[in-house]
Amino acid sequence: MSATDTVTAARIITPQQFEQLRETRAFHPEKVAAAHAARTRRPLLTDGRLFIVAADHPARGALGVRDDQMAMADRYDLLNRLALAVSRPGVDGVLGTPDIIDDLALLGVLDDKVVVGSMNRGGLKGAAFEMDDRVTAYDIDSIVRDRLDFAKTLLRVNLDDAATENTLVVNAHAVSDAAAASVPIMVEPFMSDWKGDAVVNDLSTEAVIRSVAIAQGLGTSSAYTWLKLPVVDEMERVMASTTLPTLLLGGDPSGQPEETYRRWENALALPGVRGLVVGRTLVYPPDGDVAHAVDTAAELVHQRTN
Repeated sequence: MSATDTVTAARIITPQQFEQLRETRAFHPEKVAAAHAARTRRPLLTDGRLFIVAADHPARGALGVRDDQMAMADRYDLLNRLALAVSRPGVDGVLGTPDIIDDLALLGVLDDKVVVGSMNRGGLKGAAFEMDDRVTAYDIDSIVRDRLDFAKTLLRVNLDDAATENTLVVNAHAVSDAAAASVPIMVEPFMSDWKGDAVVNDLSTEAVIRSVAIAQGLGTSSAYTWLKLPVVDEMERVMASTTLPTLLLGGDPSGQPEETYRRWENALALPGVRGLVVGRTLVYPPDGDVAHAVDTAAELVHQRTN
């Protein structure tokens, strides 16, 4: 059975619901705001942990998963996978750009979930201007408008690319605006380099620590700042470099799932780590069983508290 067949067997959004979504989009756009206004919200933290499913990759033009460069191109398949993931016990919320979040709100799957708005998607994958990563999705005003619970921004620092200067300024403004609005914001920092025509993140321990130092100093207040960090070697050294609450980045969907889960479990035991933010690794698992992949990660996140 293929990955798509497995997900189809677990479909929780019907063709009729998708048809209604299209009709609403065309004839009643005002219902998007109404869906956000009616959404039931929850406290950010309950047991001190968060498990968030991420889906903001398409807005950067990054549609690939493993060897399939168009895996995320089918929006209906993606929405069904996300709705399935969010419906599983232990999943606290979802992260996405307005198109994804609006669809999920209209489909009615965001009640009692932590909803995270992704902000800077301007550094398109493979673009000559990739390092000039501007806010092209949510800003803090729209996150407040739609009653979302969290903001997220990406900070790739390339010391050899002058466009990084504007990216730093954009992130600093986002952190300042979030603090002024009392909106938690997760900053996802990397030290990055150009390797040919691609931007590659440095995942050495020292580089991640350096990225943390830069990220946590941004903005006029750090009161509402969280970090979103990759799981790398010597994570205890990484976590010793900050007092900010930290969520672990799931990373690219490569390698064996068992090894990935083991690394997450070890990192989740460290002081200051508050949970996971995972996207393609779980939404597009190698065997196609979204529910099983999500359930395994949820157990890792919520089986213990810091």
